[in-house]
Amino acid sequence: MSELDELGYQVGFGNDFATEALPGALPQGQNSPQHCPYSLYAEQFSGTAFTAPRHSNRRSWLYRIRPAVTHSPFRRLELDFSGPSDDDPLSPNQLRWDPLPLPTAPTDFIAGLASLAGTGSPELHSGCGIHLYAANQSMQHRYFYSADGEMLIVPQLGALTLDTELGRICIEPQEVAVIPRGLRFRVELPAGAARGYICENFGAPFKLPDLGPIGSNGLANPRDFYTPRARYEDRDGPCELVGKFLGKFWIAQMDHSPLDVVAWHGNYAPYKYDLRRFNAIGSISYDHPDPSIFLVLHSPSDTAGTGNVDFVVFPPRWLVMQDSFRPPWFHRNVANEYMGLIHGVYDAKSTGFVPGGGSLHNCMSGHGPDAATFEKAIAADTSRPTHLADTMAFMIETRTAIKPTRSALNGRPALQKDYTNYWLELKKHFNPSRP
Repeated sequence: MSELDELGYQVGFGNDFATEALPGALPQGQNSPQHCPYSLYAEQFSGTAFTAPRHSNRRSWLYRIRPAVTHSPFRRLELDFSGPSDDDPLSPNQLRWDPLPLPTAPTDFIAGLASLAGTGSPELHSGCGIHLYAANQSMQHRYFYSADGEMLIVPQLGALTLDTELGRICIEPQEVAVIPRGLRFRVELPAGAARGYICENFGAPFKLPDLGPIGSNGLANPRDFYTPRARYEDRDGPCELVGKFLGKFWIAQMDHSPLDVVAWHGNYAPYKYDLRRFNAIGSISYDHPDPSIFLVLHSPSDTAGTGNVDFVVFPPRWLVMQDSFRPPWFHRNVANEYMGLIHGVYDAKSTGFVPGGGSLHNCMSGHGPDAATFEKAIAADTSRPTHLADTMAFMIETRTAIKPTRSALNGRPALQKDYTNYWLELKKHFNPSRP
């Protein structure tokens, strides 16, 4: 048994798990018997349509102390969290931001959320929201869920303990967690202040991408994903339940903890993954391959081969291609890309792109390495391999244009005004008399 198993995880991606915190709490032979063990309530938790094909159907059966419906009516909760505005024209300019500052006043995960950009619509189950968080206080008697989409949480600074209805997940920088749409959870900060990124996927749930010509191994391996075992709270007392629905926040009062699931089985559950376990695939002859070889998770769209949302990671790796420009090449493409940096240095940017920061390059806006990186790359000795050891960057890619929020364009986080200048420093090398 691995250390992660001992900490209360189940191994695999998309498995039909079965777990109980008390012996015999899972009913046998029926999902909803007339009398559940321990006098629990049976509740189905569905993340796809009931009639979705078996291979893509996501649902779990929960056996809990009280059903999820036991709370007071919701009322609006006013938070400084505004999505993209259709009233403002979206420019094709390349954009880059500094990290979100850590708060000085007591701020939990919910209060520390800031929406950076978005695309599509949670109402139409397409696109995604891109958010940041910066917090210095654990959530106390407060719980959260999003009805708009599943939440891919990417820590950049500080560890998180995610206590969910289906168990506990602990993550640190260079690990990620996915919280399914609608799952209730609480965020605790075991090591103090924390900061990171969130991709809120409005569309089809993330899955592992097909490998195609790569074959049966490589990229993110299913055995490196971990889902929590059942763990419940039987705690009475005042609690707040905060829900996100169609971009707005709502709050309801409860007289007990909603994390009261004693047993569950199914395949609609939270999970974690260590990005350092990604099995990078690359060229061993010449040229820099397309970034699609770094795909970790894929939310499919209605167009084959085109993602609703793709989550891509650029981990430590060896570059060995000879007589080739080794950094990412200059390119314009139909996809829309948001990039973040978790750790170290990104190999296409020498300065300005720092951990906790981010950049946005929308459809057909040119981008690529800055001038300093280009000059270094064309002078490099490519007869020798290069080890990119101190790095961990990621990209959120989608087929629809990503619109920044007004707050992201007006200073929270700080927008870098001189980003495009890094490319204006590129020199003219052309000489028609020198082939």
